Amino acid sequence: MIQFTRMKANTVGKISNEADRAYLAGLIDGDGAIMATIEKHSEKKFGFRVRVEIKITQKEAKVLLILRNKFGIGRVAANRTTYDWIIRDQSNARAALGFISPYSLAKQKQIKLAIQILNRNIQTKADLIRMARLADTLSRFNVRSKNRRKNYASMI
Repeated sequence: MIQFTRMKANTVGKISNEADRAYLAGLIDGDGAIMATIEKHSEKKFGFRVRVEIKITQKEAKVLLILRNKFGIGRVAANRTTYDWIIRDQSNARAALGFISPYSLAKQKQIKLAIQILNRNIQTKADLIRMARLADTLSRFNVRSKNRRKNYASMI
């Protein structure tokens, strides 16, 4: 089983139970987004890096703070009228996607694409362009991205 890097074991010695996994999958399915972006990064070989981000948005911060404390990853940020729990660390994003994958009903395609992105290694510029195309494909699934989507492959 894939585990969160900082997640604490409960009293029975298990990392989590099925209810936790299903609950988190449901929140991400309903109020979450799985995104990938290509960002300029001067320290990278080809000047760009790929980032997978998982975000859950809620009107109240309480549930998000509970998740943040329970799993020990991500951060909770306030917007104008909502709150977001954001997971940007790539190893934590990979673990979270593996954690929810069997329980997600609506975002299986996004999870598979994001895991593909996270598991790729960029050795050549062609690898980076393939990664950017995967990020473009993933962005098409997000409702908000449809009007402001970047074409990462053409950026590079």
